[in-house]
Amino acid sequence: MTHAANLPAWAAVVTALLLLLGSALALIGSLGLLRFRSFYDRVHAPTLGTTLGIGSVLIASMLYFSILQTRPVLHELLITVFMVVTTPITLMLLARAALYRDRQEGSEDVPPRDQRHVED
Repeated sequence: MTHAANLPAWAAVVTALLLLLGSALALIGSLGLLRFRSFYDRVHAPTLGTTLGIGSVLIASMLYFSILQTRPVLHELLITVFMVVTTPITLMLLARAALYRDRQEGSEDVPPRDQRHVED
């Protein structure tokens, strides 16, 4: 037995659309991970796609449970804050580590170094 039968039709439609949007964005991010060739290209697609996708799923969850429980359910906001803070930081750290490794190895795919930091 499910409690979803108690959900108004408008809320079920909005929740379903948000879930479809979130899953589509996560799928697009995953396909970007497979499609791009270089690590520097690959790191952006999943980060952007999954951040927006998870945001849509969390909004759908907040709407669904807030309507069923007839009170605001806001604990998903903690998950949202955690994802918004940690995802860009993880992206930056991974890119910097890869850039450092590639510069040490002398790889050809390394983006050019900023000229202001080059010593004479």
